[in-house]
Amino acid sequence: MSLNLGTILQESAKKRPDKVAVIQGERSVTYRELEEKVKRFANVLRSLGLEPGDKVATMVPNILEFPITYYGILYAGCEVVPLNILLRDLEVEYHLEDSGAAAFVVAESYLEPAVKGFSRVDTCRDILCIEDQGGKQIGDQAKPFGKLLDEASPEFDMHQSMPDDGAVIIYTSGTTGRPKGAELGHFNLFFNCHYCAEELMEYGEDDVCIAVLPLYHSFGQTCSMNTTIHSGGTLTVVPRFDPELVLETIARDKVSIFQGVPTMFLYLLSFPEAEKYDTSSLRLCMSGGAAMPVEVLKGFESKFGAQILEGYGLSETSPVATFNTPKLGRKVGSIGIPLWGADVKIFDENDTEVPVGEVGEVVIRGHNVMKGYYNRPEANKEVMRSGWFHTGDLGKMDEDGFFYIVDRKKDMIIRGGYNVYPREIEEVLYGYPGVLEVAVIGVQDEVMGEDVKACMVMEEGAEATAEQIISYCKERLAAYKYPRIVEFFDEPLPKGPTGKILKREMRTS
Repeated sequence: MSLNLGTILQESAKKRPDKVAVIQGERSVTYRELEEKVKRFANVLRSLGLEPGDKVATMVPNILEFPITYYGILYAGCEVVPLNILLRDLEVEYHLEDSGAAAFVVAESYLEPAVKGFSRVDTCRDILCIEDQGGKQIGDQAKPFGKLLDEASPEFDMHQSMPDDGAVIIYTSGTTGRPKGAELGHFNLFFNCHYCAEELMEYGEDDVCIAVLPLYHSFGQTCSMNTTIHSGGTLTVVPRFDPELVLETIARDKVSIFQGVPTMFLYLLSFPEAEKYDTSSLRLCMSGGAAMPVEVLKGFESKFGAQILEGYGLSETSPVATFNTPKLGRKVGSIGIPLWGADVKIFDENDTEVPVGEVGEVVIRGHNVMKGYYNRPEANKEVMRSGWFHTGDLGKMDEDGFFYIVDRKKDMIIRGGYNVYPREIEEVLYGYPGVLEVAVIGVQDEVMGEDVKACMVMEEGAEATAEQIISYCKERLAAYKYPRIVEFFDEPLPKGPTGKILKREMRTS
């Protein structure tokens, strides 16, 4: 039995060829036009010598070309490696090397760090540039995406992938080591978007979904893009989150479905001129990525008249694992119940299930769990124990089967819905001259949920200012990662018996 995730587009193009599929401001394409462009891009990849199973990295924001490249890669039987558009050149280099990407598609706005990283990777043969609408020069190394697309044939027979073949590699990270690629199969992603469409959103073909969440992230990719395309609805993409732009788009395109992280809901709720926009079309919102403050949820629902459903998932689980649903009800403050066909339990440190109401580690198994971390056998052994994926998150289950996240075992920081991993930042900071000790922690922030703080001890005689440290990090890390707060300590950082820095003491100091 074959299954290519691209089938969701193929089927919608058959059933609704003249329906508007994707909108980006004044640009739009029907399902027929979208699939034609997708087939053209699949032919472009073939002309570059790519074969089924090859990896193609992308560094593309929420623009019309994202679904064109995404589904084109799938049609060709290749794997999509969507990269964060904020990565710096060293980060780009690492991701291209680690994934083994053979080709790289980049939006022109992000071409400079992309080319620098690409130029140092021998295994990545071609870089294609999606030209700005202004038609700027793209340089010598990059091939023109638009020209190649126009010259390619619109006829292509979609590769017949197997359900367990790799479809997408999404980079995530733990508290140790460098980012790891969670490899998701075609069925992982197909069933996750199918469940979202049928059970969570109860999607109709007249629904319009606004893609504010980055489509290179698993939440936006599955719950916004794939779910909409699978359901034959309309996706309106917004390149960046701006409250006024989002409200304008909702009013203009009659948006009915919105997914976001709590910070986005807070900004929309607080926007002073929200009343001047007609948002009456909005019927359903989904929140994830961080805990939603109850007062924000109630305030938003009261102001906009749309229900917010809160859930939980990870890149490793495609991403949806649990959710509150319209059919089975919701409990405010909970992350809901497991999706159909997936098991979620709470284990103790001996991988034994704990009683109802007790706190332990959230573990998951089922069709939504990744194939594994790409080329990371040791990491896979660590997280896949006893047949269960160990999330590293602490939670509990109530007597009705609803789950709650209590805390994180990992030191991960969630800043405005983005995952920030302290170890990666600490490694950068240790490269600054005169640094003796570093610990990066998350601190509470009313707007971002959490912000990044660097606690530092300098060597005797060495000096640095907070501004210098922040500037140093800004040059080496994506914008959402670098610390906004720097504190210098005169004494060594607190440590346990083994010499491990005790971050919990700094969080409470």
